[in-house]
Amino acid sequence: MADPRGFLKNGREVATRRPVDERVNDWNEVYPGSAGRALLPIIKTQAGRCMDCGIPFCHQGCPLGNIIPEWNDLVWRDDWEGAIERLHATNNFPEFTGRLCPAPCETACVLGINQDPVTIKNVEVSIIDKAWESGLVRPQPPEWLSGRTVAVVGSGPAGLAAAQQLTRAGHTVAVYERADKIGGLLRYGIPEFKMEKQHLDKRLEQMRREGTVFRAGVDVGAELTGDQLKDRYDAVVLAMGATEPRDLPVPGRELGGIHQAMEFLPQANRVAVGETVEDQILATGKNVVIIGGGDTGADCLGTSTRHGAASITQLEIMAEPPAARPAGQPWPTYPMIFRVSSAHEEAGDRVYGVSTKEFLGDENGNVRALRLVDVVFEGGRLTEIEGTEREIPAELVLFAMGFLGPEKAGLVEQLGVDLDERGNVARNASYRSSVDGVFVAGDAGRGQSLIVWAIAEGRAAAAAVDEYLTGSTTLPAPIPPTERPLVV
Repeated sequence: MADPRGFLKNGREVATRRPVDERVNDWNEVYPGSAGRALLPIIKTQAGRCMDCGIPFCHQGCPLGNIIPEWNDLVWRDDWEGAIERLHATNNFPEFTGRLCPAPCETACVLGINQDPVTIKNVEVSIIDKAWESGLVRPQPPEWLSGRTVAVVGSGPAGLAAAQQLTRAGHTVAVYERADKIGGLLRYGIPEFKMEKQHLDKRLEQMRREGTVFRAGVDVGAELTGDQLKDRYDAVVLAMGATEPRDLPVPGRELGGIHQAMEFLPQANRVAVGETVEDQILATGKNVVIIGGGDTGADCLGTSTRHGAASITQLEIMAEPPAARPAGQPWPTYPMIFRVSSAHEEAGDRVYGVSTKEFLGDENGNVRALRLVDVVFEGGRLTEIEGTEREIPAELVLFAMGFLGPEKAGLVEQLGVDLDERGNVARNASYRSSVDGVFVAGDAGRGQSLIVWAIAEGRAAAAAVDEYLTGSTTLPAPIPPTERPLVV
């Protein structure tokens, strides 16, 4: 363990974000310099708060099975090379999870039973940022090639994790991405202020040097059919995510100015890194309403703030969650509590327990307002509260209500893979689909989920593919998809 009395002597301390009036005027990360660098003055003390707790429930909270107590101890001892070795043993991309994961490990921390938990996520990002700066992240090309080929469809965290593991196992791996650049939602869904794309680009360069081949701008299912893919490769990994957005079919849906979040965010991300987008969807000077109270909605909020919106309102159909862990969600589960992201610190109002009845338009066919009503869940049913209908102004409406699974038209239909009851690609405990040689990882098979689950499934699917191709595997395989921990 780290400092035996650390959790008794020191309280929880996190990195300070840049002042709001400074950061809303640029697209840089909200932490000064980088998240890891901002934490260095305090991180050894924070790592030293890790307890000798006997059974480290943080392992249970992390789908990757990160060996958290070990790298906390190594950071406390100033052994950064040992720390990154232990971190990379279970996580291919800690610079992504250290910035984007909601940290279910922290809500499972034993110290969190009666104190503030260890700042596990902060320690993680400090380790990887210092490792990059110190030259401790190096390409790991395979010692020999197997002669087997694998196609990975999708370049988000699940696809990249599967590709890196399979490349290091000696297989020749090609990653296909229909966008013009590799990265999936990491590049075009996550705003620059949450994760600067330099972190993604550095990792992609490492993967290229290891031997992974990237083929961007290829729409598999159109330019390259499912049959052609199967003919060319010994195995296929479907990691194209859950990209079919949930819609809101209420009166006025056809009005102009109503968009899905994933129409709005990719354009903003492109412009933030210097690209030009024609007819960009802008929030500048508009009353913006975001429907959906999750992380994607917060991303839309932060982006609209930087555009210079006149006002921003984020709507959520569920009631406002409590400030503390509710009795029905005991430790070590991940509780549904009121959380404040960096975007929520900056601007906007959050309205809970409301449902959109209608979009109201102007004389030009564009949205001008929403008609709302307060709602409550009673007996498992949504009930409107009489007399609460009202209008709020809106010249831009963004849907951030989640996703319904992978797109069915194109590759999924061409391959003829079975779907589960939720519309995801069905797979067994070995990540195999109903079609021989076709595997599924991440949101395409699991449904919309966390980045840490995507990486875990990419790693596990890689082990299954390696065993399929060679008869055995030495690649680590985290929790199978049929097993679910206490984390929701």
